[in-house]
Amino acid sequence: MNSKIRAKISAVGHFLPDYVLTNKELEKLVETNDEWIRTRTGIAERRLLKDPEKATAFMAAEAAREILKQRDLDPAEIDAVIVATITPDYMFPSAACLTQTMIGAKNAFAYDLSAACSGFIFALSSGAALVESGQCRKVLVLGSDKMSSIIDFSDRTTCILFGDAAAGVLIEPSEDEDGIIDHILHSSAEGAESLMQEGGGSRNPATHETVDKKMHYIRQEGRIVFKKATEGMADVSVAIMEKNGLTADDIAWLVPHQANLRIIDATARRMGLDPEKVMINIEKYGNTTAATIPLCLYDWRNKLNKGDNIILAAFGGGYTWGATYLKWAI
Repeated sequence: MNSKIRAKISAVGHFLPDYVLTNKELEKLVETNDEWIRTRTGIAERRLLKDPEKATAFMAAEAAREILKQRDLDPAEIDAVIVATITPDYMFPSAACLTQTMIGAKNAFAYDLSAACSGFIFALSSGAALVESGQCRKVLVLGSDKMSSIIDFSDRTTCILFGDAAAGVLIEPSEDEDGIIDHILHSSAEGAESLMQEGGGSRNPATHETVDKKMHYIRQEGRIVFKKATEGMADVSVAIMEKNGLTADDIAWLVPHQANLRIIDATARRMGLDPEKVMINIEKYGNTTAATIPLCLYDWRNKLNKGDNIILAAFGGGYTWGATYLKWAI
């Protein structure tokens, strides 16, 4: 008998702000148009959290409450809360600690994980390891980002791309062979200057100069990042297929990070997947960074069948990139 504990996703939840920022509205802010945005990114609209009193932890807590309701759990049953984010409410306390308190998970420990757009996959690996080790039985893994807080809405290269949202999953021990099977994770700071937020950390703490230079906003060199992301996400997706002896026919769904429709299409082609096997909702939400992959899982939750082979794949600032192979266990 195999005594190894396998972790599984047992529930999925989400939160979307009410305010919808359409491409037409962006035309009034910067020199762009709906057709240009759609053809280059696949995005039609995105959500913004407009309430200045609410931020990343609020969204994460709302997603967590939906998960708890699905499983009819007392928050005190949660052992750990991991929030993947690059837009925490504060440098400290962490967004995870705030989320834990908001939902009443008084017996959990909590921490943030920073891996940009790959954050959810990295956090999922961490959460699964906590369950597989036997240290925890119920772990909330949440991706939450208020990207509007670090976006310059006069910069048309970035303001068209990002939105605000949270989504996540509950990780528990699996009763059978279904669940989270494998991860491949990578990171490298080589070339990271092409996608970064220069201000706000210990290298460039906030001053009048850093604010005047707009160093607290995300900065991206689109062509360079596009090439790196296309190669990285496709390579790691193919690698995890080969490592686990999977063919395109074996895979029910690819769940790609929603950064750009062309990157998603390139990844699917490299994997040999038919388009109908690829989860795409970028047109509705834009790039919500750590929330994109669990948002897809939420939107497709009624189309997933127990035992489905699923590949999650992402590429993000850092650079970070990775893929997860799992068998759907619900």
